[in-house]
Amino acid sequence: MEWGGLERGSGGYQIGLRLWEIGELARRGEQLRDVALPFMQDLYDATHENVHLAVLDGREALYIEKISGRGAAHVVTRRGGGLPLHATGVGKVLLAYAPEEIVTEVLSHELKRFTPHTIVAPGKLRRNLSQVRRNGLAFALEEMSTGSVSVAAPILSTPETAVAALAVVVRSSRKDIQRLAPAVRATANSLSRMVQQHGFDASSCIPSRPAGRGTNSRSVAV
Repeated sequence: MEWGGLERGSGGYQIGLRLWEIGELARRGEQLRDVALPFMQDLYDATHENVHLAVLDGREALYIEKISGRGAAHVVTRRGGGLPLHATGVGKVLLAYAPEEIVTEVLSHELKRFTPHTIVAPGKLRRNLSQVRRNGLAFALEEMSTGSVSVAAPILSTPETAVAALAVVVRSSRKDIQRLAPAVRATANSLSRMVQQHGFDASSCIPSRPAGRGTNSRSVAV
C-alpha cells in the first residue's frame, strides 16, 4: 500500500493512484513514447547521459520515458514521476509554452526553493520563461537538486504548442552543458516533425487525473 498500488476505502481495498497513473500512462503515453524512443536513443548514444521525456500535467512535469546508463549522472527518477515546473529543465520548457492561465496559476502559488539556485521570484521566473521561448531551450542549473544540471527543448505540435519536452541531464561538474544544447535542440526538432506527422496534440499526451486528487510521487531530476 505504501507505493500507492492499493488504497483502503469504505468498502475495502481499491485500485490506488499509482496503479491508476501507470494505466493512464500506458494508454495515453504509449504512442508518443513509441515515436520518441528512437530519437531518445540516438541522443543517448551521442551523449551517454540521461535523456528524459516529460509532458505537462497540471502544475507538474510528468516523466513518461527515460534512458540512462552506467556512465550517466546518477538521478533517481522514474517513469510516471512528477516534479515541479519551475525547478526543472523540462518543466520550464513546458511552462514557457503553456497557456497564460496556467503560467499565471503557477506563479500565483508559492514557488518552493529546493536548492540555493532555485528560481522562486515570480518576476524572475517569468523573464526566464520568456528567454526559453526566444531561444527554444531551457537550462536548470542545480535548481532541483545539487550536483545535476540539464538542458531541455520543446517538442512542438505547432509553432506555439509544446506537447512534451526533451532533456539531457548531466553532472554539474561537467562544464560543457552549453555544448550539448545543439544536440538536444536538433533531436527535439526532428521529433517535433514526427509528432506533427502523427497528428499529436497536447491533450492526447497528458494523462488526466481523478478530480480532487494529486500525485504522491516524487523523483530527483532536473
